[in-house]
Amino acid sequence: MKILVTGFDPFGGATTNPAIEAVRRLPDEIAGATIIKLEVPTVFDRCADVVRQAILTDQPDVVLSIGQAGGRAALTPERIAINLNDGRIPDNAGQQPIDQSIQEAGAAAYFTQLPVKAMARAIRAVGLPSQVSTTAGTYVCNHLMYQVQYLRATAFPTLRAGFMHIPFLPSQVTAQSNQPSLSLADDVRGITAAIGAIVARDGRGDVPTIEDSLN
Repeated sequence: MKILVTGFDPFGGATTNPAIEAVRRLPDEIAGATIIKLEVPTVFDRCADVVRQAILTDQPDVVLSIGQAGGRAALTPERIAINLNDGRIPDNAGQQPIDQSIQEAGAAAYFTQLPVKAMARAIRAVGLPSQVSTTAGTYVCNHLMYQVQYLRATAFPTLRAGFMHIPFLPSQVTAQSNQPSLSLADDVRGITAAIGAIVARDGRGDVPTIEDSLN
């Protein structure tokens, strides 16, 4: 199995993004799966173009995209992406779409093919906080998750894809009170556990457990 793992570059004036920092530090093989690492720009549309080219070049079985969700205290596998761009801040190209569809011909929403409950359970099993999330927001993270699902629906029917958010790094919250964070080492450990669950559940679907989902 080949798994393409993507991470966004810094955005919003920040000098770091835990997403790409953690992705860079992943091992090249997890649970027997080959890990392909890719940095993507925090730019509407462009991020999906970069991932599409990687899919064509590397032909992965799975795409797992990682993004930063400041304010969240857990690693949160995403269940659904919605057909909406609504930028709270401009992206790295200065674009700030408001109330726009991502794909006019696309579905209102797409569900992930990844075993998000098993992923959350595997992350908790290594001692880290994790919840299934039912909202990837309306910024570039949701945009990329949706666009990869649209690519799957229209061009790559055997692909399985999903998204996971991770918290701020401690260095990002030193001047902010009451903001949760997670170390880079724990990010890597959590993503590794999630990928292990993806491999273990391949062809078996998700685990039939009740999850306390993040709305």
